[in-house]
Amino acid sequence: MKFGILVFPGSNCDRDVATVTSGILQQPTRLIWHTDTDISDCDVIVVPGGFSYGDYLRCGAIARFAPVMRSLQEHAAKGKYVLGICNGFQILTESGLLPGALVRNRDLHFICDRAPLRVERNDLAFSKKYQKQQIITLPIAHGEGCYFADADALKELEDNNQVVFRYCDAIGNVNEESNPNGSLENIAGICNKQGNVLGMMPHPERAAEGVLGGTDGKGLFEGLMEVLVEGLLVNA
Repeated sequence: MKFGILVFPGSNCDRDVATVTSGILQQPTRLIWHTDTDISDCDVIVVPGGFSYGDYLRCGAIARFAPVMRSLQEHAAKGKYVLGICNGFQILTESGLLPGALVRNRDLHFICDRAPLRVERNDLAFSKKYQKQQIITLPIAHGEGCYFADADALKELEDNNQVVFRYCDAIGNVNEESNPNGSLENIAGICNKQGNVLGMMPHPERAAEGVLGGTDGKGLFEGLMEVLVEGLLVNA
């Protein structure tokens, strides 16, 4: 199995993800420049956090037109895995791989903190290493992390069980006080209907080893690796 990590001008979390996939998990990992169009060798594509193209227009609005994005659409359509983190989540919504949009935080301030999240479903490769309703804590760092969708799209998300993570308090209560950025329904991460594309504003790669102050994010990458290794063994 192999991880691929997209790199746009301005990306700054690509190496952080590589530290987890190639360093901690010791899996083959390739950094993929935004002009590359052949990503067929990769099983999981990570769209990392950062400031693609400087985010001078709107977060992710320019990155969606990068040559690699057509290949990413094809990769996802084949049922292969895509993980978007922070700016990567914004790019996935801008490109239509996930519904909704990320807009300015409720209080119009950039937030750099740690946030508790409630795991809403654990039947995905991304979440299988967690318990349903488990509370995990991950770093957040964003100015435009407020998840928004119109009423119909929001209802469809809930009806299809596409909300994977919600902001909550330390004991799992989902309410206004535990919502750091004003996201509708405290949404911190969603998946597509098929469950092979996940976007999330919190940073699991920044909580994957003890020296960083927590390891709650490591399970997300371990779940993906486990599913892919099992698939390879079945097909061997």
